[in-house]
Amino acid sequence: MAGDLPDYYFRVRENGAAVFRLDGENRQRRIEMDQIAVVNLRSGEVKPHGPHRLSEADKAEIDRWIAARRATLAAREMDDIRRAVDHLNLTTQWVQSRATDEQLDAVTNDLLLAMHDLRSTLVRKKADRMGRG
Repeated sequence: MAGDLPDYYFRVRENGAAVFRLDGENRQRRIEMDQIAVVNLRSGEVKPHGPHRLSEADKAEIDRWIAARRATLAAREMDDIRRAVDHLNLTTQWVQSRATDEQLDAVTNDLLLAMHDLRSTLVRKKADRMGRG
């Protein structure tokens, strides 16, 4: 199994990851996880953990992970937005076909305010883009 292990493990955190170097080639044949760094995706900062000094190989692997993680998060964000559009359509169908008066009373103001806020923001952003183009 040790031969199948990657050299690094990234424990995902709220805004980045803790980076571990893995070692499965020891006498006990246990997987050793040695934390070597902490990554902050928002700032792009990579802090060595404790006394560790990052090698060029460490830095290259961390940079590769950062790029891949940012791409994954961007794809998820777009998928979430597309799902929100689906949910809006499903909500419209629910309002039209199944919602009771009590249910509508419970959600109408929240939905109208959220949709007004979204529409205002979309219109403003589109006007900004058109003004630049």
